Amino acid sequence: MPRFFVDLPLSAGTELALPAGAARHVQVLRLQPGRLITLFNGLGGQWQASITHMGRSEVSVRIDAHQAVEREPARRVHLALGMPANERMDWLVEKAGELGAASVQPLHTAHSVMRLAAERASKKQLHWQQVAVAACEQCGGNRVPTVHAVQDLGTWLTTPPTHAPLRCVLSLAEGSQTLASVLAAHPGAEVVFLSGPEGGLSPTEDAQARAAGFWPVSLGPRVLRAETAALAALVQALA
Repeated sequence: MPRFFVDLPLSAGTELALPAGAARHVQVLRLQPGRLITLFNGLGGQWQASITHMGRSEVSVRIDAHQAVEREPARRVHLALGMPANERMDWLVEKAGELGAASVQPLHTAHSVMRLAAERASKKQLHWQQVAVAACEQCGGNRVPTVHAVQDLGTWLTTPPTHAPLRCVLSLAEGSQTLASVLAAHPGAEVVFLSGPEGGLSPTEDAQARAAGFWPVSLGPRVLRAETAALAALVQALA
């Protein structure tokens, strides 16, 4: 059944006009009145609905019933990412949404190729949030990861948006523990992973993260691409 995210209050027995993005999606799929669809608003569960009206730009639906369906991981995992270049960040956000990340924090770091400021940064944040929404529509997730505003790493380390009790920085530096051992010692604990861009975090940034309470963890002896490392950590934490 087609699924659509709507950032609106939903309740059984009501009728509403779909937001512009969801309405366009319905029209692209050429769905007709009477067709059953699924709606979710990120607040838990999903809603069965049926299309009641198709206009040139407006689509109306009747909400029929709430379904208490949850497909979210037991452990909440947040990704703080030194932004990789070009379309790789889009891909990373998409896959993080499919796998069940709770949030994504884009960061400027010393080795970041992508640099965003002011209006461009805001537009990118909105774009990545829509990528996360589309991932959840596709994979069946009913809680959309929050994509936070772009920040500099130094600023973020002093005021992180999540207070996860377990904080890990992906590091190849001496003294790193294996991620598996750290996760095993903190079963089910909410965790935030800090991962660098192409070229990784600088030694100074790695030291700053440790000073801010991040455990240095290793994914193994292989050197992974920036986007691969973050997702590998996410998968291990959700296993």
